[in-house]
Amino acid sequence: MAGPSMVEVKVQSLGLDRTSNTPVVILQEKDGGRVLPIWIGPGEASAIAMELAGMKFSRPLTHDLFASVILGLGGSLQRVVITKVVDNTYYAELIIQRGAELISIDARPSDSIAIGLRLSAAIYTSEELLEHSSIEVAEADDDAQEFRPADERPAGLSADELREHLRRLNPEDFGRFSP
Repeated sequence: MAGPSMVEVKVQSLGLDRTSNTPVVILQEKDGGRVLPIWIGPGEASAIAMELAGMKFSRPLTHDLFASVILGLGGSLQRVVITKVVDNTYYAELIIQRGAELISIDARPSDSIAIGLRLSAAIYTSEELLEHSSIEVAEADDDAQEFRPADERPAGLSADELREHLRRLNPEDFGRFSP
């Protein structure tokens, strides 16, 4: 189980930090207003965006494959935990249960979130990370100009808006988050 200092978060939005031209996933505490922005790579941003929009492909992409491997080996993803930040790099763990065994796999938060979304796993972070690295939602709204998706709309796209935006993109456009 997640410890007492752990807080469940959900993917609130996905955007592009125009100052660094880098994708940002915004995690928001499930029962509160604090958010945790994590800057991620373009491939992982695409994988998260496609899952949020419900896009499925005839052949498994990398994160789909990893999810299938977990299930195929008799495991289940119990939770994703964003564990720490060191020198502006976030760390995460995939907590997989297989029979009576709990297995912790070191992973990047971006990959962990993409896999967690595919397997409907809860995502947690520590109270300490939320306290020291978070911004309030109200502040995020005031600073919305800083976090923009590739098409210049505000970062807080609804699932329907995101699905429609992705439907208009060509598959090769997903590589164009590039820095």
